Amino acid sequence: MSRRPRELTAAAAAPVFTALGDVTRLSLLSRLCDGEPQSIAQLTQGTGLTRQGVRKHLAILEHARVVTSRRVGRESRFEVRPIVLTEASQYLAHASKRWDDAIGRLKLLIEG
Repeated sequence: MSRRPRELTAAAAAPVFTALGDVTRLSLLSRLCDGEPQSIAQLTQGTGLTRQGVRKHLAILEHARVVTSRRVGRESRFEVRPIVLTEASQYLAHASKRWDDAIGRLKLLIEG
């Protein structure tokens, strides 16, 4: 079941952008976007990171609601929550529009 994106406040958006502000987490997120849910072992392959290191990065992404995990047998499988990325994108679009509007007002003020 998919839900509609909600409008994020700055306080709700901050953890998402903090989580996405790291190259390792962005790389893990990119790998998760490529297909099926993956285990820590799968996500560790080819990264040069330890499983513990990958788990710590995934915990940050999970805390920010960017990814979710579920138990499958003895391991956890991680997957992206696209709705959260949509909400973050909409937050940036709204902020960008506000800046564009402010720049437009400043231009009018300066040019008379």
